[in-house]
Amino acid sequence: QVQLVESGGGLVQPGGSLRLSCATSGIIFSIYGMGWYRQAPGKQRELVATISSGDRTNYADSVKGRFTISRDRAKNTVYLQMNSLKPEDTALYYCHAAGPTRGYWGQGTQVTVSS
Repeated sequence: QVQLVESGGGLVQPGGSLRLSCATSGIIFSIYGMGWYRQAPGKQRELVATISSGDRTNYADSVKGRFTISRDRAKNTVYLQMNSLKPEDTALYYCHAAGPTRGYWGQGTQVTVSS
């Protein structure tokens, strides 16, 4: 059974930082591309960052220079370090695993940036 479990969300003030984690099980983590997506109320889900099986990274323009995606193969976990957070980063953040034949989603973790 495949599981993607996100954690690390919460309430943070503008300019603050959070680190999201996505612990995976049931997949061969090393061959999966991993990604973070987010969905704000009333908006479509959008890509935040991805990291390939070969550790190539890709970021949405809105988060470049502020967010960093990384993966730990020993822990089968992908991270999203978020710095200099802005109110517009407020959203439900989802982890995604892209495999050879299908993808999987986590349940999401809420990030709220507000003073």
